[in-house]
Amino acid sequence: MSDVDQFREMAEAYALGALDAEERAAFEAHLASGCPECEKALAEARWLVSQLAYLAPEAAPSQELKERLLRSVSGEARVVLMAAPKKPAVPFWLWAAVAALVVLTVYSSWQAHDLQRQISGINEQARAEIQKREKLERDLVAFKQEAIMRAIVTNPESTRIMLMPSKKDMPTLEAKWHSQLGLVVTGYEVPKLSGNRVLQLWLIPKDKDAKPMPSITFWPERDGRLAKLIANPPESMQGVKALAVTEEPAEGSAQPTSAPIWVGAVS
Repeated sequence: MSDVDQFREMAEAYALGALDAEERAAFEAHLASGCPECEKALAEARWLVSQLAYLAPEAAPSQELKERLLRSVSGEARVVLMAAPKKPAVPFWLWAAVAALVVLTVYSSWQAHDLQRQISGINEQARAEIQKREKLERDLVAFKQEAIMRAIVTNPESTRIMLMPSKKDMPTLEAKWHSQLGLVVTGYEVPKLSGNRVLQLWLIPKDKDAKPMPSITFWPERDGRLAKLIANPPESMQGVKALAVTEEPAEGSAQPTSAPIWVGAVS
């Protein structure tokens, strides 16, 4: 038998898919060489195989086969569903933790704002109380000074000292000195000082070699009134022969820097 006859007999088996791998490879290699007889035999074999389906009787699958097929399909579907990757889901506890954190943050912010508001209110009340206390202290000091000045002015034991001006157009000042309560200087229509200047009281000692002793600095009110208390004069009245008032810089002076504007002898 020739090779062509051998391959031609393999055409039907090749069409039916009955050749093993080695025979199929050899047959396909022979077809690739361009053998017309084998190509014709393969075409006839394929036509014959295609007609076999029409020759078989119609048959419905048995109930057992249907059930087996359904079980097989259902099993494969479950496997596919189980094998399908699941999308990562956020656990409920994580959502709860996030929600709790948000609530805590909002509450803490509200608490901080409310605490800041309370602190501001307390600080404002404290400032108001401090201002009231400072005003009360100032009023108390002023009231005490006014009471002492009134006591000095009205006390018959106080020594009256008239401070005469160095210029005719200046008003006269009056001083009253009590040995225990202190010294009071009063006046009316006292002119306003120019620039950053103040009035300063001096105590002139009886000792010729002693220098004038500086006392308080002061200035008149806007309406020209003057009322100043020297609670603790730097010298007793027995050692002073006169009182004098000069105009000095705002911080005062250790010794007079200008001529006295008012002078009064202590009798």
